[in-house]
Amino acid sequence: MKKALTLVLAVLMLLTAVFCFAGCGKEEKKVLKMATNAYFPPYEYYEGKEIVGIDAEIAKAIADKLGMELVIEDMAFDSILTAVENGSVDFGMAGMTVNAERLESVNFTTSYAKGVQSIIVKEGSAITSVDDLFAEGASYKVGVQLGTTGDSYACSDFGEENVTQYTTGNEAVSALLKGDVDCVIIDNQPAKAYVANNEGTKVLDTAYADEDYAICVSKENKDLLEKLNKAIDELIEDGTIEKIINKYIKE
Repeated sequence: MKKALTLVLAVLMLLTAVFCFAGCGKEEKKVLKMATNAYFPPYEYYEGKEIVGIDAEIAKAIADKLGMELVIEDMAFDSILTAVENGSVDFGMAGMTVNAERLESVNFTTSYAKGVQSIIVKEGSAITSVDDLFAEGASYKVGVQLGTTGDSYACSDFGEENVTQYTTGNEAVSALLKGDVDCVIIDNQPAKAYVANNEGTKVLDTAYADEDYAICVSKENKDLLEKLNKAIDELIEDGTIEKIINKYIKE
């Protein structure tokens, strides 16, 4: 019996040594989990089954600097802050604008890009400029993506009763084409992408609002915030972020 037990222990020790030799020499990278909404081209969108775009590439560059492996989770835009707050992800990055309301629940990094809120209308629309939305007696139906700053601004400017919220920008533009709303307020670059893919729509020349994009992090994770800021500063300084943005935005 003792001999059998000794033999079993010897085999287990040998297997442990073999596995350690095969794997212990390779230090596994820690995972850096990012939340996004992958229907926001060119910042994040699907190319096949892979999420690509400006934010995806910048996040990968940040993860590389930190010696970590980036994992991206796609979710509804209005779920991102909650996921960051409860720690199910490390940070949120989705063309997200810094504003007072969001700062109540999360911290934001240094801004890595600037955005513009634009207005999409159908060709021949009575809405020809931002001023038309604010004209005396105007009562237009506005479509927005739920949880975005466009959503927040529109509800504040035109009243919640005149704003219809959609889970994605695609759904908002589809509603515009069907006549369910008179215009869609959304970030300029995604707006141009949606118009390019939906004949009979256009982006108004006048901007609705100017914004700064940044990464949101839990208020409890000050260490990660510092690391992200350091990485962003270095990537701005060496031109990496500008190169990534110019890859997707050709102007």
